[in-house]
Amino acid sequence: MKISLTQKCNVPGPRYTSYPTVPYWNESDFTSQKWIESFQKAFLESNSQNGISLYIHLPFCESMCTFCGCNKRITKNHSVEETYIKAVLKEWDLYCKLLPEKPLIKEIHLGGGTPTFFSINNLEQLINGILCKAEKAENYEFSFEGHPNNTTYDQLKKLYDLGFRRVSFGVQDYAEKVQKAIHRIQPFHNVAKVTFWAKEIGYTSIGHDIIFGLPFQTIENVIDTVEKTNSLKPDRLAFYSYAHVPWIKGNGQRGFDEENLPKDAEKRKLYETGKQMLSKNGYTEIGMDHFALKSDSLYKATTNKQLHRNFMGYSASKTQLMIGLGVSSISDSWYSFAQNTKSIEDYYLLLEHDKLPVVKGHILSNEDLIIRKHILNLTCEFETSWSKEALYFKEIPDVLENLKEIEKDQLIIIEGDKIKITEAGRPFVRNICMAFDLHLKRKSPETNLFSMTV
Repeated sequence: MKISLTQKCNVPGPRYTSYPTVPYWNESDFTSQKWIESFQKAFLESNSQNGISLYIHLPFCESMCTFCGCNKRITKNHSVEETYIKAVLKEWDLYCKLLPEKPLIKEIHLGGGTPTFFSINNLEQLINGILCKAEKAENYEFSFEGHPNNTTYDQLKKLYDLGFRRVSFGVQDYAEKVQKAIHRIQPFHNVAKVTFWAKEIGYTSIGHDIIFGLPFQTIENVIDTVEKTNSLKPDRLAFYSYAHVPWIKGNGQRGFDEENLPKDAEKRKLYETGKQMLSKNGYTEIGMDHFALKSDSLYKATTNKQLHRNFMGYSASKTQLMIGLGVSSISDSWYSFAQNTKSIEDYYLLLEHDKLPVVKGHILSNEDLIIRKHILNLTCEFETSWSKEALYFKEIPDVLENLKEIEKDQLIIIEGDKIKITEAGRPFVRNICMAFDLHLKRKSPETNLFSMTV
């Protein structure tokens, strides 16, 4: 029986928002002091030129979405807001005290959880508290994630007045049966309302997140969702493969059974159908899982070869230093990664003792830095090369051997010291990156770590 390309490539694999991926961090060689030295070095190297990025994790949600694998705390008690905002600003203060000069902020991204869980006053307190100890870089970009059911006009207007110009709304799928299965009941008119509000206020980049491979999802559902999406014409789209990771602690992915999920070729058809429709409607595929209109900064960054990828996803600008604030946030100095505690209670306790809430991380080796550059090239530009000595590593012959089958399937073209991903190979970028992942090759996972690549 002939195995299809989708079946062949559909294996567990990382999404490569970092390299090394979190399960392969060398925590035994990491200390908070090493992280402090690393981010101070990165700050001195980059602050005056490009500025820094801030990712702020706002973890509270009023209800559990059963497709979500993010760190969150489910509550309807909004009295938690003020305590959390004060803690985040305390963490920011600890970082600022370790810096020799005022930080220049290039990017702020509010993620979650549900950032629009927070009141206007508390969001204003958060951003003003950040900016009073920093300066805005030229062409700064502030963005946030909004829930269509609870984002208000006043929230959108206030964040716009504070400098935010990009917003992304989680849509997932418009089919009622799918929404019930993932516990995300969200009528189309709610999405349309917040999208039109954002346009009216003046946001220059409005994004929608939609997902394929959800339980009970059919081709007809994807067609309907993409048609409705196109009627609102967001500037950019994330069209994600559903990551089924029910083994993660605290994950609510229990609203359906395994047999309710589209499998292999069926799931791939959902993506191909959506992709073709988006292309016909003026959207260009950007990196993995993303699409943008030609007027959007993400498309312009792609054409200028300035696209970057980190824990916040794809970005139109690159900063060397990204500081993660809030529970579970991950920071990146290029030389090292550091992650905050996932427990809100521990987060508060560490800050009360004037300690950065970092509990684990990884110091990148020279080999890690080389592989990281290759994976960034593949995920952002669909090609990479080791023609320069700085990008060569001794395992290149092994990588090429591992890519032989992928080359035979015409997903890549190998020419001398260069690899280029073909149009047919773009949906399988994660598989191609896995051939470069030396940590993964040296130690295969013994337990469930990653979602399926297709």
